[in-house]
Amino acid sequence: MNTHRLRWLLLLGIVCGGVLLFVFRDRLSVDMLVAWVENAGWLAPFAFALIYAMGTVFMVSGLALTLAGGALFGPFVGTAVNLVGAMLGATGAFLIARYVGAGWVEARIGGRVRQVRDGIDREGWRFVAFVRLVPLFPFVLLNYALGLTRIPLNHYVATSLVCMLPGSAAYTWLGHAGKEVFTGEESMIQSLLVALALLAFVLFLPRLVASLRRGPSMDVEQLRKRLDAGDELLVLDVRAPEERSGELGYLAQSTLIPLDQLAGRVEQIDGWMEKPVAIVCRTDVRSAKAARILASRGFADVHVVRGGMTAWKKAGWPVSR
Repeated sequence: MNTHRLRWLLLLGIVCGGVLLFVFRDRLSVDMLVAWVENAGWLAPFAFALIYAMGTVFMVSGLALTLAGGALFGPFVGTAVNLVGAMLGATGAFLIARYVGAGWVEARIGGRVRQVRDGIDREGWRFVAFVRLVPLFPFVLLNYALGLTRIPLNHYVATSLVCMLPGSAAYTWLGHAGKEVFTGEESMIQSLLVALALLAFVLFLPRLVASLRRGPSMDVEQLRKRLDAGDELLVLDVRAPEERSGELGYLAQSTLIPLDQLAGRVEQIDGWMEKPVAIVCRTDVRSAKAARILASRGFADVHVVRGGMTAWKKAGWPVSR
């Protein structure tokens, strides 16, 4: 059997499996799964991890499975079982997408889509970490989408394993707490509090990750030194155009993209996704907003210039008008 035909058969198998699960979804339930796994004896954790992996490949939402894992195996063993199942499924989906579709995508994409894909490739494991910790896309679809990139498999697996752990632990513990509430166990309050604390941490992660990706802020003295030294640095001015002709002027080396246009014009600076970007405005309020936009688009080395053009002017350094 040639490779082309094998790829089509593999794709057909995934589609048919997903359709069958959708058609017979009324006959499948978490209660039925729990009852079946409980009868598996010492093989139960292995059976559940395999079911979780298959569900991930066939694009079944993992939330119900994660909660069920917590109810079945407790918070610690359940986290391990859920994480192993999710990783097996995520890796399987990644490899299927790479084998079936990566070559087709490589030959046909162009323009803006290729720029985005190339930016993701440059980010590599950092992009995987970002989307795992900040769930921008559904988990089951993301696994296939990442397989269409050129991110190395070992980077994908290692980063996913580490960055999926917080969410897996939080929802596993929530499933365990739900079981204790249902059965009226004495430790249910403690379990609920731990589950809520873990969920709060997971919800806080997007802000933490965005903050880390923005990089440290930069004062005007540091900016002046880097410009004088001829460092490779994009100075991005996010003020309105008319402000550059005002009393504060502008830096001759700066590129103007107003904040309200940045999201729609970010492709103009795609070449700086892996290079340092220093953002200036009148003070630094708009610069902080611009940094969040760039971080969400995959820029890895973004710095907010503290005090902006006001601090630069106060220092008495030259500006253009």
